[in-house]
Order: sequence, then C-alpha cells, then structure tokens
Amino acid sequence: MNEPLQRVADALCRANRILIITGAGLSADSGLPTYRGVGGLYNSNTGEGVPIETALSGPMLRRDPALCWKYLAEIGRACLTAAPNSAHVAIAELQQRKPGCWVLTQNVDGFHRAAGSPPERLIEIHGTLSPVFCMDCGQPTDDLKRRLSRPLPPRCDTCGGVLRPPVVLFEELLPEPATNVLRAELARGFDAVVAIGTSASFAYIVEPILKVRQSGGFTAQIDPAAGELSLLVDAHIAKGASDVLPQLVRHIFPD
Repeated sequence: MNEPLQRVADALCRANRILIITGAGLSADSGLPTYRGVGGLYNSNTGEGVPIETALSGPMLRRDPALCWKYLAEIGRACLTAAPNSAHVAIAELQQRKPGCWVLTQNVDGFHRAAGSPPERLIEIHGTLSPVFCMDCGQPTDDLKRRLSRPLPPRCDTCGGVLRPPVVLFEELLPEPATNVLRAELARGFDAVVAIGTSASFAYIVEPILKVRQSGGFTAQIDPAAGELSLLVDAHIAKGASDVLPQLVRHIFPD
C-alpha cells in the first residue's frame, strides 16, 4: 500500500465520526455520464442552441418541459441501465461498520442506497431521480423507466400535469431538509472527511473540509486528477474510487 493510501486508511481506522463526500467521478466507474458528459455539451450549446446548464434548469422545465426532459431522460436512462460499483459497496460497508460514518453526495443516481448505505446517514444534497411527481397536483409515481419509454415530457395520470424528478436543477436552491441535516452534523464535528470523485468548489463541499482541518481532523481527496480541493487536503490519492475504496476497507477491516 502506497503512503497516501496508508495515511488515509490509518486515519479512517482511528476516526469515529467520518464524512464521505462523493461526486460524479464515483459513478463514472459505473458508466454514468457526468453533467460534463451529457451529450458532451457542458462547455458548449445543445442542438437547440442553449447551454446544457440552461436546458437542465428549473426555469427551462417550466418554460419548455420537453426540452428539459430531453436531457433529464438521457441522465435517467443512463442511471436505469447502470448499477453501483465496488466503490459504492465499499462505502456502504464502511458505513455499516462505522456507525458514525456519513455520506454527503452530489449524485442523483441513488446508487448509495442501492449499495446498502443507511438512508438515515445519507445526505443526497442534489436529490434523486425518482420518484417523479406532478408539478401541478403533487401526485408521485415510481415508474420512471416506463415514463421514459413514452413521449416526453411525461404527464401525470391524474391531472395531466408535467412530471419532474426530485432533483436540484440548475438555478434551483438546495433542498432545505438536506442542508439542515448537513449543518447539524457539521456542528457536531467530524474526525475525518474524504472527498471522492468531485473537484467542485461549492461551499457545501469546501466548508466541511476546512472545518475538519481547523479542528485538527484529517482530510483527503480520492480523484485521478488534482484540482482546487487537492490543495486543501492532507492527502490526495490520484486513483479511481473503484480501485481505492475496496483496498481502504480491506485495510481497515482485515477480517
């Protein structure tokens, strides 16, 4: 085991309160596109002549739901045809064996739940893809796969209103229940925080890292590429999560 990997494993072994922060890079090993990979359009315009951030925005869903759902459906179909990878499973095992281990995820694929992460210690800060619900009457439905096989946008069986997934689209606020839980757990403090597959510099990613460092805890990043977060952490492992996480868990729990 190389030195950064050993440092992270030793720190997680000692820690009682752990925060695992995950981003799109974690699910990339499952074959999912990141927002940057949706049509390869993140840094350019869609075929409709608007940036992908505009197409996947709350205002666009209300103004032109068919256009927004065109790209929501691309993400949805990718998630429905993929599955959790070994990193999701390793994180779930870490949570099951470390009752003070929490996951904060930017991902909407639901793979942490599917892999066995305890829902009560999972903060899905960007929401999830299902169950979709009616924007008019609020009626929920969990048959996303069937809805995506029909003409878009999907419509409510009860009132005919446009359905939407409970995800945070561009230009929308983070869900208050999730942010409240995160705020409360940060107030309790963490012994270690590990950012996996995310290079984002959003406040809700950076703040936990800075708080743990300031309190004398351990911070790490697992990502093949170095970025802004790499400058803030005690250790950076420049490898993919599906390679690293199973090794870490085997080292922490050798039985």
